[in-house]
Amino acid sequence: MSLTTLSALSLPRHLALMGGLAIFSGMIVRVMISIGVPDHPDARKAHAQTTPKSGGVGIVFAFLLGVLLLYRYGQVSRLAEGYFIGVIAASVLIALVSMADDLLNMPFTVKLGTQLLAAIAAVASGLYLHDLALPGFGLTPLGWLGLPLTLGFLLYVTNAMNFIDGLNGLAGGVTLIACLFLAGIAGALGGFFIYTASLLLAGGVLGFLPFNFPKGRIFMGDVGSQFCGFMLALFGVAAARFEQVQLSFLLVPLLLSGVLYDVTFTLIRRTLARENIARAHHGHLYQVVRRAGMDARLVAVIHWLFALLGGVTAIGFVAANSASKLWIGLLPLVVQVVWTFYVAGRARRAGIGSWSS
Repeated sequence: MSLTTLSALSLPRHLALMGGLAIFSGMIVRVMISIGVPDHPDARKAHAQTTPKSGGVGIVFAFLLGVLLLYRYGQVSRLAEGYFIGVIAASVLIALVSMADDLLNMPFTVKLGTQLLAAIAAVASGLYLHDLALPGFGLTPLGWLGLPLTLGFLLYVTNAMNFIDGLNGLAGGVTLIACLFLAGIAGALGGFFIYTASLLLAGGVLGFLPFNFPKGRIFMGDVGSQFCGFMLALFGVAAARFEQVQLSFLLVPLLLSGVLYDVTFTLIRRTLARENIARAHHGHLYQVVRRAGMDARLVAVIHWLFALLGGVTAIGFVAANSASKLWIGLLPLVVQVVWTFYVAGRARRAGIGSWSS
């Protein structure tokens, strides 16, 4: 993989834009610390005192400003007109939906239905999976199945990031690392929209993170976590044959492997235990290990390391020949299985019998 493409993109100017958006995001976050929606502590939350949330508003505003500038001036980094308008419409809708959730604390079914509207806006523009490049199978046409698969992927990643946002810095740090790796891979391969849009989202998160880690002066809130999850999922869809080069749709799942594994494992575990999966709980792996005595900051950093591993794996996945891709892609899964056994052992030693209680 060569960085000559990145040089042609004037990397310093793009980094300057990211820095400018980080400053803009930070200014908004400062305002939200004063006026943000209060998040009161309870038995399933990690914080012990009331803290404002909706700090993700800074991320949203910074990204939307950046993407509007990109639409107006960034010709080399644009998608086709219809797709680009779909991205803008979907990002505005998910921002409004998630902000409403912060304010109204909507039931999960209502939240899911409103998220679906944002996903439909993207799909209606034509931004959905037409085929998948799968290791060992090659390019596999999806036909009409591409529509529900895209909607399901957008909703699943959106809510996975929402569920994982339970400790200071965890969701924000994972998003930042995922964006930087995605930008680097896309820029090197000529995926100019993914490259630039990832830097825009990274800028928004970079402005927020100092207010959230190591000490949480403000939380991301649903408006931040849902927005970050939705946009990363949308980048994954856009990476599949919507630019002059085809990036792999699997890049985003690799980058978010720690998040997606935790949520999937917890969902399966609770379903097999016949628990009400719509009921609030604190049985995610990251919550269990914190309850078992691990420092919350260390848990967040471990998830950052999972994202770093996903990024390194994604680079290897892109560079590898077809026969090796499958084995390389399995590396994050192996690490997550080891992590699961570690969490289970630590919970047992701490006397935590029921993970979800």
